[in-house]
Amino acid sequence: MGANEQGAGATQNRWLTIPRTLCFVLNGSDVLLMKRAPHKRVFPNRYNGVGGHIERDEDPMTSAKREILEETGLTVDHLQLCAVYNIDAGEAIGIVLFVFTAQTNSRDVISNEEGTLHWLPRSEVLNYDLVEDLPIILPRILDENASFPFFIHVSYDEHDQIKMRFAGE
Repeated sequence: MGANEQGAGATQNRWLTIPRTLCFVLNGSDVLLMKRAPHKRVFPNRYNGVGGHIERDEDPMTSAKREILEETGLTVDHLQLCAVYNIDAGEAIGIVLFVFTAQTNSRDVISNEEGTLHWLPRSEVLNYDLVEDLPIILPRILDENASFPFFIHVSYDEHDQIKMRFAGE
């Protein structure tokens, strides 16, 4: 099958998405989160994992490794796909988010413009001002007995409150 047989040009009446990665780097009993900079348009002053857009020439795993290295300076092992989100924020274009965990032996992180990096104890992570879906998803992702990946549909109600639907539940 050639490139022209993939159907990529058939976008009429199709919902298009932007592919992104989100990564939670683990070291011992701690997880690395970024407190987003106050000037950032998306999630200012809130804690989240690290990640970003998948580039045209990347697969999700390659993107996750690149984003981790760019935003933290860390090289990682044991990259694990934990969840795939289909996010409908009410716009014409949605987001597909690939969520990973990874292990590292180093805690030496770099500074960056995106925000400040913090190693937080897994047992205390829910006490921080997290991005809205993290209190729901992080306990599942950090559960060492979980079966991965989870598949999740995210949307928002008429009051702009997040709704998360897990496949199979």
